[in-house]
Amino acid sequence: MMSFLEYAFMRNALLAILVSSPIFALLGTMVVNKKMAFFSDAIGHSALCGIAAGVLFGFTNRSLSMIIFAILFSVLLNFVKDRTTYGADTIISVFASVAMSLGLVLLSRGGNFNKYSSYLVGDILSITVTEIISLAVCFVLVIIFWVVSYNSLSADNLNRALAASKGINGKIYDYIFSAFIAVVIMFSIRWIGILLINSLIILPAAASRNISRNVRAYHLLAVLFSVVSGIAGILVSYYTGFPSGPMIVLILGVTFFVTFMLHSFSKD
Repeated sequence: MMSFLEYAFMRNALLAILVSSPIFALLGTMVVNKKMAFFSDAIGHSALCGIAAGVLFGFTNRSLSMIIFAILFSVLLNFVKDRTTYGADTIISVFASVAMSLGLVLLSRGGNFNKYSSYLVGDILSITVTEIISLAVCFVLVIIFWVVSYNSLSADNLNRALAASKGINGKIYDYIFSAFIAVVIMFSIRWIGILLINSLIILPAAASRNISRNVRAYHLLAVLFSVVSGIAGILVSYYTGFPSGPMIVLILGVTFFVTFMLHSFSKD
């Protein structure tokens, strides 16, 4: 039997998993802590509007148009959220619904939506070496941001008033963190898919949180679950013919429920 490593697309997919999984896991730990799961899901679903904006303004690079739109989307969403008395979930739902619907309307003109349907589930097996290098650059930037901002983000998450007394502007960090999430999601969505991207951010962190006893274990286990599930999903997909993205998410889902059961039994 021919080894899967003999195929360039499999080598590229596995390398992409090794690069992207830690990004999703690290951002996911803070997304879970800050209760921003709905926000990251909204960013993913707004991708269609980002694609439509690129088409309208003549962008040949769809990833660039989605990233620009996502940053503007996240900034405007936070701006409105900070200036209303509605709950954050309500504002996020309004923005996500409008952006996704507008994207569907614009991209469906003339019955052309089929050209963009691949963005719904993605295809990591189609990733190229150039795109992997871009992912690696994104990974380095996330690590730098994480090292520089983690303490401030954590302090703001625990108590914004106390963080402000220490000179930490929580709103600014929210804007920056939201923009980072937006960029990572939009940059990866063509390979992961609109319907699945949020799962890869939330599930590793949620599974890790079930059994972690300290902050270090929380982050390390999230990265481990993300990487192992990503590799396992690619291999299962290769040998069974099932799509890789959904398979990765299913394995992460099983991991979450296993860790949940371990946590439940440890409390009894």
